[in-house]
Amino acid sequence: MTDTSMPSASTRTRIIDALMALLAEQSFERIGLADVAAKAGVTLADMRGEFSSLLGIIAAHVKDTDRKVLAGGGDDMTDETVREKLFDVLMRRLEVLAPHKAATKSLIKSSSRNPGVAMALNALGVKSQTWMLTASGINVRGPKGALRAQGLNLLFARVVCTWVNDEDPGLARTMAALDRELSRGARFAGVLDSLFCIPQALCGGSRRWRARRRPAAEDDVIAI
Repeated sequence: MTDTSMPSASTRTRIIDALMALLAEQSFERIGLADVAAKAGVTLADMRGEFSSLLGIIAAHVKDTDRKVLAGGGDDMTDETVREKLFDVLMRRLEVLAPHKAATKSLIKSSSRNPGVAMALNALGVKSQTWMLTASGINVRGPKGALRAQGLNLLFARVVCTWVNDEDPGLARTMAALDRELSRGARFAGVLDSLFCIPQALCGGSRRWRARRRPAAEDDVIAI
């Protein structure tokens, strides 16, 4: 006999998508579980079977994002430097988040005025960046690994603040910000210290992403 007591995977997806859609329209603080259930077209019982809170839904969204980013890695990065790999991973993350840019911007605003939301999002971000570092070939073991993940989360948060306002399809400002933040992060011991020995000139990640996201006829100038 098939167990129908729990929501299907498609229901879970609808709930996550519903919260992202609501966040694009209003602040986190104004959204309730009932609002999400109504938007998703599910019952409160189905909501409770899958999630216990709004932050739980956001955590599921973050986990889904992680999985898509990790699944998107290709063998073409095998021979690249650690910094290029990290640049590629973080740009892939922004690419996955693109459909939810408005929701991400809304969460940034909420976290700036709500310490509880900020702390919760930071904890989720640190977990995600542990996976991003691992995918880039950077050691995340022990206290130093935890510090690297926290440092990268703060670094990426600054890049995201640029990204949510970057209307250029080629994301020139965003890539420039990421290049700048990686250079800055490499100067702080214990955060991204494994990048110390990688010269700036070896970071070809921005060139590769510009080539992916623009017509071939465009020039190589980044508009900052």
